[in-house]
Amino acid sequence: MATSVDYKLGPNTFPRGWFVVAESHEINAGPIGVSFFGRDLALFRGESGNPVLLDAYCKHMGTHLAKSDSAMIVRNGQQIEGDAIRCPYHGWRYNAAGEVDDIPYHDGPCPKSAAIQSYPVVDNMGCIMAWFDEAGGEPEYDAPFLPEWNDPQWIHWQLDHLGELDVHPQEVLDNMSDIRHLGPTHGAPCEYFENQCKDHMYIQRQGGPMQLYGGVMLYTTTWYTGPGILLSKQVWGDTVQYEFIANTPVADGRIKAWHGCLVKAASAEITEQDLEIARQTQAGALEAFATDFQIWRHKKPAINIMAVKKDGPFRIGRQWYSQFYSDAASVPALHERLNGVYHVQDMDTPADRNHAIDDGLPF
Repeated sequence: MATSVDYKLGPNTFPRGWFVVAESHEINAGPIGVSFFGRDLALFRGESGNPVLLDAYCKHMGTHLAKSDSAMIVRNGQQIEGDAIRCPYHGWRYNAAGEVDDIPYHDGPCPKSAAIQSYPVVDNMGCIMAWFDEAGGEPEYDAPFLPEWNDPQWIHWQLDHLGELDVHPQEVLDNMSDIRHLGPTHGAPCEYFENQCKDHMYIQRQGGPMQLYGGVMLYTTTWYTGPGILLSKQVWGDTVQYEFIANTPVADGRIKAWHGCLVKAASAEITEQDLEIARQTQAGALEAFATDFQIWRHKKPAINIMAVKKDGPFRIGRQWYSQFYSDAASVPALHERLNGVYHVQDMDTPADRNHAIDDGLPF
């Protein structure tokens, strides 16, 4: 299993950015324990409705805050108070900032050294997204959001949980530059292609006939907002959909992944037929994505890609990705150097083919 050091990405073990840590509904029934970024975490919804993410273990005696369903404080519905959580062992209360602000049997001030790390979180498009930064910095950009999510004619995804995979996320990000796998792997050979670096976003525009869709032309604009959340606008015939793929590091060289599709209903009021079409659309998109997943599961790490002239711009993509492992102060210089559009030798560009599907996208 290759690690961040092997790819020479930067001083950090884990990338800095927004990541999916759960579906929104998973915390409606009470706190849950999750494990990402090489650490155990406690995730819960406060009484305000806002999600809260903390390091998992109470400093008092090391109890996991979210791993008891038998303690009476939990069974009696007394664990969550406001946006704070009480330890199920002795009742120490941790607020949303990770500070202990009440010890039931203690009259003096609560020890500041009992604080644990709190992480910025948002409830967004059916997901709980957390900002992670090894240095503890605040978010540098907003979590991605599609305005169509709030349009009642668009059918929300029901996420596919793809489980954990022993692959470094660098290998996943390489797909964005990899023009030449689209034909052999997905049955959708490119007729035009480009990548664009734009600060914390990495964009791919391409088009070609899609075998799974009967050979019709598929046009896509796909972008990463940071290192862990991909959105893709996909147009074929009269159909428009958005595909969502998220990968979050569990450990160094291991990820957890989710997948979904946002599909526009044919009618103003969503019918059962619309819902079934949306389910089939997502299943078809998952069938295409699953071919990548199977290859990643069985491939060796590509620490150094043996690229030829007509491969995609892997080097640029990897340099873009490295910003999330670097000191934040060094990132503006990298943006200045990399921001721009990159083409592939002897391949048409989106401008050559009037690729006109970017309206409303965040770039």
